[in-house]
Amino acid sequence: MMEAVEIFWTPAGVTMSASGTRALVDITDGDTPNIRMPVRMLSVDTPEVTARTDARAGAIDQEFAQLAEWIEAGRAPISRALGEFLLPKLATGRAGTLQFKQGKEASAFAKQNVEQRLTRPDGSKRSLFIRMDGHSPFDDNGRLLAYVAPNYSATERGNLSREERSTFNLDMVRKGWAAPFVIYPAVPGELDLPLLLADADAAISAPRGIWTEPDTLLAYEYRGLERLFQITKKIVGGAEVSAADRHSWRERYCVDMRTRVLHGPEDYFTVAPAYRLWLWPRDVQEAVGRLNLVPSRKLAGAA
Repeated sequence: MMEAVEIFWTPAGVTMSASGTRALVDITDGDTPNIRMPVRMLSVDTPEVTARTDARAGAIDQEFAQLAEWIEAGRAPISRALGEFLLPKLATGRAGTLQFKQGKEASAFAKQNVEQRLTRPDGSKRSLFIRMDGHSPFDDNGRLLAYVAPNYSATERGNLSREERSTFNLDMVRKGWAAPFVIYPAVPGELDLPLLLADADAAISAPRGIWTEPDTLLAYEYRGLERLFQITKKIVGGAEVSAADRHSWRERYCVDMRTRVLHGPEDYFTVAPAYRLWLWPRDVQEAVGRLNLVPSRKLAGAA
């Protein structure tokens, strides 16, 4: 018979994070199955390859060109200022093709870079060092949110500078294949954030990678514009679209890390790309107090 115990947890239980289904690799012992899990590298955003094929990328070219026409005609739910900023990139007729091309180039660099840095001088392989940010372990797609780097030995670390033992996340920014994408509260530490900002600024100024193309849509812009196209298509087609749904394509507020000024979701473009800190709406109130943020004149005027 089971003996009586004093319950020391909440009887209702707690909600635990889930990461979806995963492929089993093997089993070490009775309580240690090894699984295959995707990692979403924190603080960086690389061009999308979701088009999958050149044909679909070409179709997106046409969709974005159509979106440009709708924006010019005032039919898309986007501010005039942001519309004018994005129009030249949309109207090229190759916005989808360029994104897909850059996405494949970023993927190729990532594979080559990981292979090179994980290989020791004797040809053996290092394992991965994975560090989570301590806030949310998984994103909405069940990917582990983390910084990833070669797992150097203590001796190796002693002979390498912080720059030389950089994360793969930072490598993508340094070579220009990713835009910095820091989302509060997962902000890099006091030694790592300056490296990220300096390398991003240098890649943009050089320019390198995606920054060599003036018509580049950053990946977060591309994803938002895909959503804006679908919303505008419904509006133009006469469908009922609520006010909330009309603006659901832009998700985050943006802070200028140099000035602590908080900007609205459609004013992010006024902040230099290297210095954008992103906030989910649910985190704005906390961040304003914790980070001593100052609302922009436009936000303050709307309050």
